[in-house]
Amino acid sequence: MKSIHDPNYIQMINCLKQLRKSNNIPQKKLADKIGWDYRDISKVESFIRRLDLIELCYWLEALEYSLEDFLRDIGKIE
Repeated sequence: MKSIHDPNYIQMINCLKQLRKSNNIPQKKLADKIGWDYRDISKVESFIRRLDLIELCYWLEALEYSLEDFLRDIGKIE
């Protein structure tokens, strides 16, 4: 199984997407904060492009959300 199709990865991306939407941040604004093209945000959220750990940290920083809180939210730490 490729990691992009792993249920844990899918859960992580869906949580990131929900976090972005719940904060009313469009893909374009998030992309600008990270220094990406908005299409890269779309590709990650559509499971076309894989997000690595460093990119995850940039993404969360742009959403003003800690990695620790995010990992807690997705059930990876207590």
